[in-house]
Parts: sequence; structure tokens; C-alpha cells
Amino acid sequence: MRDQADLKAILKKLIADGENEVVEFKQADNFYKSSEIGKYFSALSNEANLQEINSAWLVFGIDDKTRSTIGTDYRPDHKHLMAVKNEVHNGLDPSLTFREIHELTLPEGRVILFEIPSAPAGIPVGWSGHHYGRAGESLTSLGMDKADTIRAQSPAEWSAAPVKAANVSDLDEGAMQRARQIFWEKYSSRFSEAEVHGWSTEDFLRRISLLNGDKLTRAAILLLGREESANLLNPNPAQITWKLDAEEKAYHHYGPPFLLNTSAIYQRIRNLRIRLLPDNELIQQEVEKYDQEIILEAFHNAIAHQDYNQNARILITEFKDSLEIENSGTFYEGAPDEYVEGKVTPRRYRNTVLVKAMAHLGMIDTMGYGIHKMHRLQADRFFPLPDYDISAGNSVKLRIYGKIMDPAYTRLLLQKTGIPLHDILALDRIQKRIPVPDENIVKRLRKTGWIEGRKPNLHVSAEVAKATSSKADYIRTRAQDNAHYEKLLLDYLGTFKKATRSEINDLLLNKLSEALTQAQRKCKISNLLTSLKAQGKIDNQGSRRKPQWVLLNQEN
Repeated sequence: MRDQADLKAILKKLIADGENEVVEFKQADNFYKSSEIGKYFSALSNEANLQEINSAWLVFGIDDKTRSTIGTDYRPDHKHLMAVKNEVHNGLDPSLTFREIHELTLPEGRVILFEIPSAPAGIPVGWSGHHYGRAGESLTSLGMDKADTIRAQSPAEWSAAPVKAANVSDLDEGAMQRARQIFWEKYSSRFSEAEVHGWSTEDFLRRISLLNGDKLTRAAILLLGREESANLLNPNPAQITWKLDAEEKAYHHYGPPFLLNTSAIYQRIRNLRIRLLPDNELIQQEVEKYDQEIILEAFHNAIAHQDYNQNARILITEFKDSLEIENSGTFYEGAPDEYVEGKVTPRRYRNTVLVKAMAHLGMIDTMGYGIHKMHRLQADRFFPLPDYDISAGNSVKLRIYGKIMDPAYTRLLLQKTGIPLHDILALDRIQKRIPVPDENIVKRLRKTGWIEGRKPNLHVSAEVAKATSSKADYIRTRAQDNAHYEKLLLDYLGTFKKATRSEINDLLLNKLSEALTQAQRKCKISNLLTSLKAQGKIDNQGSRRKPQWVLLNQEN
């Protein structure tokens, strides 16, 4: 936010230069229409782009003929004045907003300075379906020559752009420390811990691709910036919004640093433990509604692939039994289904600098395995697979389920270990009443007895898993209550004081249900460790890469 001295200097220069393509003076009373402000926003923003400047100005309280300050009574209530941002934002395409609305108090009267951002490279700004421009001091339609000039521009990568007003003091100290630790854990074979923590801030940021020359990039502010540094990215909100839409209603906005705040959002989600199948089923399994690794993967993918030129926030909506993660922009290369089986590697990214830094910090991989990983982990938990919705055309929605949809599907995955992912994908589509495009898969699943019915009313067989069950199977596949495994682990730590993950795996893997695959058993152990840590009973005093688990409460 500019101070009064800065605003006085800006106003003095604007008045001295007079109205032009990027400056408009208005007397403006309290009844000045928001629709007129929207037209000027479109015109001034487009002209700022063509003149290659960052901001244009619409100024209320100045007589345009005499260039004298006369003051304005436009929306004297500050809250009412700030509401103009949303009113104008809703009619603009793309969805921009003011860099800021400044109020300046002078002896001659009150002056309002609307600071309007330049149109994004390659995208003319429209208001209510029309594009406006300027002919000298006059408002007019944006000429075809000007529109073509803007559209011919190559859109600059948003995340790579330097933030000229930012410096290292705008970075969050906790996020920086965490970033260094993650970097060392990832590259411990190349650098010592002391070496990584000894680098200057600039040297470290350069190594993780977050400097443009000697300036912080927008990606640096998103990942590592202090909360208030989001203002440096105006008009982009630099925000992730969590919303609870269930019996209770709630919401919370999260800004930078995204490196830390994705975990904070995960902690806010109501992640209760649920029983997979009814009490009268032979095989019992309790899991958390949502797996932390899946959720963070989804959050980080949304950050990495967001189209920040749309100046929209990322939305995370928590429903009663599912999560929806929505980010702006089309699916950048290919379609979601192409990545599910982990056989496609993207050739390019919308936010190359941001993606590269997130890869250095262990937030994502760059080989296209993220979607495959989420589907595989969800299948290992016997849950419905994630769904992507790209029908809107300008956003991507991912839904992650936290409940059982069809008990027959879950029972089949519990009993039949080693089902290929492409078959699980087909079974998942069948439980969701979605057509399976590959008729050969349908024939094979029908032959195995895993599905029944006729198209379009196929369903997962409710009897196949029960038919293969016996008393001996029951003994081998029965899952003990989580308390049983937790006690084994706590007793071990009480005796040996500490344990690596490998030692914990040796302790528990062969004691878990034979109905689980090796990957599912390791996932269950991870959930046990997470649960015990959340209860304050154990803690990791090593690193994420090389954990050393210790007992905190010796009475246990």
C-alpha cells in the first residue's frame, strides 16, 4: 500500500502531464456508475499494455479541464468503496481487478486514485462483452489494429516474471528453513547439511530456480513469501480458499507461503477414521477418510498447473464425503486419462519456473506420475478412484472420495490382490455407472465373474469375493484393530528407544492382513505412524528421508 506522500507525488505528476491514453480525470459524485468504471478499466488497461507500462490511472476528484483538485464524495464509506473491486471484477474478461484503490486526503478535498493493471500479454481486456480503448483523452471501442497487436503478443510465463518491488525480506523465515531442509534431504548425496544451510539466501534461491536475474520471481513469492507479500502480486490474489460445504459451513483463505500452507489446509480437513465394510463382513479394515499423500499431491498439482493469468484463487471445497480441488486453466497438455496409468510424460508446462522449483522442493515430480500416484494410492485404500472434470473449459476440477460407494467393489479389491490398474479403472467406472470404452476389458471382467448385468446396467458382482472366502482365508486376511498394531510399535520403541522406517516395516509387515498388497501394508504403516504422531505418542527426530522414530510418552 502506497503512503500519502507517495500518492501526492503520483497525483502531482499525473496532473502535470494531463489526461492521455492511460490517465483519466473525473469529478464523479456518489452516483457514478460501476459500469462506467468498468468501461474505463477495459480501455485504460488495454492502452497500458500497448504503451508497455504496468499501471494506468482513473482519478476521481479532479476537474479535467482546469486540472484542479475539487474533491469527490464518491462512496465516502471505505468498505463501500472497496466493494467496487468485486463489482468491476465480475464484468471483466479476463477476470482482473484493481491493483489498488487509493484514497488521498488533501486540503482541497478527497481524491480517489484507481490503479489499473496493464492487460495481460496476448489478452485484450473486455467489459461486459466489449473491448474498449482510448483515442487521446476519449473513451472509444478498441480498434481492430490495437486488438490484433495485443493478441499477437506472446504471453509471458507468469511464474517466471520478476517482482521488482520485492526483496529477500519479503520471504517467510520458516518457509525458507523448511525449503533448505527439504532440498538437503533430496540432494544429500551431493551436498552436506551444513553446506546447504550455509548458502546465502540469494544463492539458495538461484539453485532452486526462483531468481530472475537478481530479482525474486512471482513463483518465489507464492512458495516462500510472507503472508503480506501476496500484495506484491496484485491483481492476482495469490490465494487458496478452503470451504466447508456440509452440515456445517465455514471457509478460510490461505496466502503465501504455499510450501507450508498446503499442509495447514490438510490439517483443517475433517479426516475421521472410517470402517470400510459393515460389521457383519469377515474382513475388517479401518482407514482415514483421506490419505495425506494423495491430498497434498492434489493440492500441489493445482498450484503447479494453475493459470495465474486468470487472476483467480484455487478452491478447495470439503463436502461431507469428498474433496473438490479446482484450479483455473485448461488441462495444459493431453487429458487426465492419459496420465492415469503413468505411461505419459508431459513435454511442457504452463508454469515452468514454478514447476521446477516445486520439484526441487519435493512438492511434485516432473514426469507425469502425479495422477497415476493418486489413483494407485486410492486403489490401495479400496476407495473409489479420483474423478477429473474439465467440462467447464477454463478450469480443472478434481474430486477425491472419502467414502465407500459400492461395497462389492471394495470387497473385491480387499480379496483379490494384484488387480492391474486398468482393470480397477474399469471396475471403478462400473461402480459409478460410467460406460467402459474398451469392450475387451468388459468381456474379460465378465468372464472372471467380477462384473454382472447387461449394458448399460453393469455392476460389480456382490458374490465373487464371498464365494472365495473360507475360515482359513478369514484367519489369514482378518485385520486386527489398529490398537493392536499401535501397541506392538509402542512396545518396540519402549524397549529399543528408537526405530527407523525399515525396522518398523520389519516389525509389522508380516503381521498385517494377507488381504493387503505390499504397497497397501506400507500405506497402513504410514497411517499408523501419522496417527500416533498426531496423538503425541511418537515423533520423528530424524529427517523425512531418514526417519528416526522415538517414543514421547514413556507410560505407553
